[in-house]
Amino acid sequence: MTRFDRDTAVRRLGPGEFEATLDPGWWIVVGPNGGYLAATLLRALTETVGEPERPPHSLTVHYVSPAREGAVAIRTRVERAGRSLTTLSARVEQNGALVALALAAFARARPSAEFTDVRMPEVAPPETLAQLASPPDRTVPMRERMESRPAFGEPMRASAAQALAGGWIRTREPRVADYAELALLCDAWPPAVAQHRALAAQAPRGMPTVDLTIHFRAPVPADAQPGDFYLGVFRSRTLRAGFVEEDGEIWTRGGLLLAQSRQLAMLI
Repeated sequence: MTRFDRDTAVRRLGPGEFEATLDPGWWIVVGPNGGYLAATLLRALTETVGEPERPPHSLTVHYVSPAREGAVAIRTRVERAGRSLTTLSARVEQNGALVALALAAFARARPSAEFTDVRMPEVAPPETLAQLASPPDRTVPMRERMESRPAFGEPMRASAAQALAGGWIRTREPRVADYAELALLCDAWPPAVAQHRALAAQAPRGMPTVDLTIHFRAPVPADAQPGDFYLGVFRSRTLRAGFVEEDGEIWTRGGLLLAQSRQLAMLI
């Protein structure tokens, strides 16, 4: 069991009642990373469904208030369970305060025609790229938990003409990726907007996530190995009134699209 497994584990207290412990090792500046909290929520939702043949296809989390280190209560509810689709809700509370609300859809695979018009960017392999350095003041503890190798963009430089960033990423402790790790990876790269030259004159102090939606497009391949790298691609196109969206993609090295995400963040 890796640190990620331990720090996202949930304990069932009763029907639809879970407890988890948020670990500051996954903090970004002043609070937990949104992907880390989404991964923990997904653990509780997955246990609630209890059917491996119904994996997650959609997860949306609204972050209501900052969480703190320590125990949180997670309450899940099956809103409807059909023959192929299960829709659930969840809420996270800490010390009586609401931290996050979530909606999720779990479903069996359905036979259908298939196509994809999105393509994985051509980038250098991770073994040839340098690691993303951690901040010297350790204000982002989560960076110590991840290994990131930028393939394009200039993270945190605030000098680029477009907000496009990404590269190869994995948890520092080798493990076989699962849906919870995909949720983490969708929010584990430094914000793409941080490199846009529009922020050069007035860098924000933080960029808390307002909401994060993840669409799981394919299961992690059965031949995935512990320590495999995944390619994350993140871009923002509009910053207005202090809010920016970010679209993300997570790919296998072989070019399989595993997840797509969109989040809205607030610049403070």
